Amino acid sequence: MSAAGDAAPFIFIITGEPSGDAIGAALIAALRECTAGRVRIEGIGGERMQGEGLASLVPLADLAVAGVAEVLPRAPMILRRVRETVAEIQRLRPDAVVTIDSSGFSWRIAQRLRRRGERLPIIHYVAPMVWAWRAGRARRMARWYDHLLTLLPFEPPYFEQVGLSTSFVGHPVLESGAERGDAARFCALHGIAQDGLVLTALPGSRGGEVRRLLPVFGAALVRLERIVGPFRVAVPTVDTVADIVAEGVRSWPGAPIVLRGPAAKYDAFAASRVALAASGTVALELALAGLPMIVAYRLNPLTEALLDRVLKVRQVNLINLILGRRLVPEFLRGDCVPERLAEGLAELIGDERVRTAHREGYDEAVRRLRVGGLSPSRNAADRILAIIAERPACIAPQAEGAMTP
Repeated sequence: MSAAGDAAPFIFIITGEPSGDAIGAALIAALRECTAGRVRIEGIGGERMQGEGLASLVPLADLAVAGVAEVLPRAPMILRRVRETVAEIQRLRPDAVVTIDSSGFSWRIAQRLRRRGERLPIIHYVAPMVWAWRAGRARRMARWYDHLLTLLPFEPPYFEQVGLSTSFVGHPVLESGAERGDAARFCALHGIAQDGLVLTALPGSRGGEVRRLLPVFGAALVRLERIVGPFRVAVPTVDTVADIVAEGVRSWPGAPIVLRGPAAKYDAFAASRVALAASGTVALELALAGLPMIVAYRLNPLTEALLDRVLKVRQVNLINLILGRRLVPEFLRGDCVPERLAEGLAELIGDERVRTAHREGYDEAVRRLRVGGLSPSRNAADRILAIIAERPACIAPQAEGAMTP
């Protein structure tokens, strides 16, 4: 499949955080597959997208922030990056713009393009959690975007009811390879006995969350060691926070092994008995790997106070939301304390009935994330190319201010 005409499609892809970077990398690979390599890609991404050949317009570390208190000090820099990105899109004239997650950054780009009269297709990949909070965001999206690609099967109706064309393409975790880790390779590489107890700790991918969670996770592991005895700790991380993580785990028990890259991470999953993870999409990787987990999260107190007022769901873990029931223990805000984390980990380490229930639930959740016979990124690539093919040659923008969201 290819865009209308003989010219190779030109797509500008934007993400502002590591989770979107992984999705973007798989999308770029799928677009190449769909077009037999005849596609041009420009945009913004991190190490994974750069590994697929993208020369990022700006460093991803400039944009990967979360929480009201964290964003405010960096707002001038982020807004400058928005202006630079909009100017570059207008200079390059791509056939379509695809923004991935990170709505605080990418939506501003879409909004400014529309305000400048741009009529090129703008597609967003990864729906905002309007089912959890701020339902009005769906209506705002419909003003700026032509199409939305969702990862979760229950999301399309929230957006279709406000007039935004939406497709469920499946979740990219299905093609991550998380279930193909090699436990023996991990243990041999790090000098761990085959029957040694290994835990995986995942404190997040943004600077603010990592700094908040590292001390809590470390204190929890100290308590856990008193309960279950010695263990080793694998700590997968990403480039944007690797230095923070390496420094923060120095005092942890378990001789922490800091890992980079998906292959090393998935080998650690295969070798581990349990995972302690920051709440986020990594829960789906752990589920695909069949690794029993607990999740924990803390935000800046100001951000937590705001969320208390607007959050519409009682659970935030994606496995629990997909299943519609509580399976994965969630330790959020005031419950995210070392004592409770250690107790939750100890139960998952020692209780085989609980471990079996987790694995069965994970299998069910993963089945619900599939759609059709193609990979999620291939589904997404096909839909993006179809949208480009449905449009005539790019229409010149109207005068500044001719369109207002």
